[in-house]
Amino acid sequence: MTRNPRILISRSDFDSLQRLLDQRGDGRDALLIERLDQELDRAEVVEQVPPGVVAMNSTAVFEEEETGTRRQLKLCYPREARAEAGCISVLAPIGSALLGLSEGQSIEWEVPGGRRRLRIVAVLEQPWAPEQPAA
Repeated sequence: MTRNPRILISRSDFDSLQRLLDQRGDGRDALLIERLDQELDRAEVVEQVPPGVVAMNSTAVFEEEETGTRRQLKLCYPREARAEAGCISVLAPIGSALLGLSEGQSIEWEVPGGRRRLRIVAVLEQPWAPEQPAA
């Protein structure tokens, strides 16, 4: 098993996600909650994540390393998740896998259908970050 990289989570996201876990309890999402809880346990909590880190309400492009398939998503809280609009819940396997990763980092994660190695290609938008000039 490959060791997964260090992740960064802002204090405000960490606190919000802890409240989410506390509210969800042990219902039908127990495995998803456990995975997110494990991610939070290994996170480095900072006041604000730097540009290029996947945070809550960030839009990111990631790649499945085995296939080269790229996807774009916005990481959302469960109540805001709309798969058809590209808003993926942090409780979804892909959502909890990508939380806190920086551009260029990869993670091996279990998703429906098996294990995948996912790599962050770019973080396109962070809700608090100033707009970046086009390159």
